Amino acid sequence: MTETKSNAMWGGRFAAGPDAIMEAINASIDFDQRLARQDIEGSRAHAAMLAQQGILSNKDAEAIREGLLTVLSEIEAGDFAFSSALEDIHMNVEARLKELIGEPAGRLHTGRSRNDQVATDFKLWVRDQLDAAEAGLVALIKALLAQAEAGTDWVMPGFTHLQTAQPVTWGHHMMAYVEMFGRDLSRVRDARTRMNECPLGAAALAGTSFPIDRDMTANELGFDRPAANSLDAVSDRDFALEFLSTASICAMHLSRFAEELVIWSSAQFRFVTLSDRFSTGSSIMPQKKNPDAAELIRAKIGRIVGANVALLTVMKGLPLAYSKDMQEDKEQVFDAADTLILALAAMEGMVRDMTANRDALAAAAGAGFSTATDLADWLVRTLNLPFRDAHHVTGSLVAMAEDKGIDLPDLSLKEMQSVHASISDDVFSVLGVENSVGSRVSYGGTAPVQVRAQIARWKQEFGL
Repeated sequence: MTETKSNAMWGGRFAAGPDAIMEAINASIDFDQRLARQDIEGSRAHAAMLAQQGILSNKDAEAIREGLLTVLSEIEAGDFAFSSALEDIHMNVEARLKELIGEPAGRLHTGRSRNDQVATDFKLWVRDQLDAAEAGLVALIKALLAQAEAGTDWVMPGFTHLQTAQPVTWGHHMMAYVEMFGRDLSRVRDARTRMNECPLGAAALAGTSFPIDRDMTANELGFDRPAANSLDAVSDRDFALEFLSTASICAMHLSRFAEELVIWSSAQFRFVTLSDRFSTGSSIMPQKKNPDAAELIRAKIGRIVGANVALLTVMKGLPLAYSKDMQEDKEQVFDAADTLILALAAMEGMVRDMTANRDALAAAAGAGFSTATDLADWLVRTLNLPFRDAHHVTGSLVAMAEDKGIDLPDLSLKEMQSVHASISDDVFSVLGVENSVGSRVSYGGTAPVQVRAQIARWKQEFGL
């Protein structure tokens, strides 16, 4: 079999290069080139630290730092020739740096290893994605707050089992998603805080004998502190797993909301109208307006959860410290991050653009005996019936209304008294959906006064 030339980066240990199959399975440059900016940022910080510590001359450090900026500009301009023979982004950058500045490039790797280098690059990249996810979540929450504020007192049906349960308000329903995405926002922020320790300087696994200043590089790269254990620093991929776990929960919330938008925008519900920007037509049915953006968001959770499971599976059997298995950490995270950020942006756009059909919401709110629980509560509160007895009386009245093809408020007082003689005309005060939602004044309830209080709390959180 024809052999490729020896990889100069490995030095004298390997006289012959890997064959084509080994090169193909070993190389990661096709995907880890996405780490170029983070790799160069980390190398520039490392070079500055080496110079400050007297490990590298100021002249060489300056040549390295300027040369790395040239490499970055070439990459960003699309003028950089990536080589799979050089395996990864780190070796590609270093090889090009050597072409640009010569011998000083070989001094850059003093006091570090590819193990701590890649861990640092990857952490920087994931940290950027957490920041992007935070921005996406804040934008989505603000869009939901706008919808909630516009429809604070609009009545609509609340569902359990997708069956009409009790009337709620549009504002209350929107605020439920504010709470859900608010927890996602909290998880994103927590994950960022927890992962913000710098692996650089851990070297291969045991640290280094050079008098490096890890606090300097950590500070230069925006980390809170250096990672405290060199073995753990190069072994750790918890930050990637926590990102994927957080992304999976967020994607699940997006999927649930997308499912409701699909249902609500159907001709059978007509609760909302999605804008043309986030809908498509049919190739043969001119009347169709398909909620494709919502459907795609609903589907994309599979990619994110799959990435989470894949990386957990990669990491579960690895001894400390670094194993080549860990090269399989990036593609899954890259795809999941792209998917999450896109889904957040699409959902934010749909929420901002969608129009709630107040009349359809109100009509549905009063159907399906949605005030049955209010009737049972009235029987307990006014007639002092045990709740189980009240439940039985209410069930009988629902059955009567159903037989007559009418709703509870349409029963006459005489008909109600045929089931329980003590029912008075006051019962009709609780059977309207407006009265129902207005009565739910417990903290966190659907009453407009409570919804407005929650909107105010969240607006204060964002300084609105």
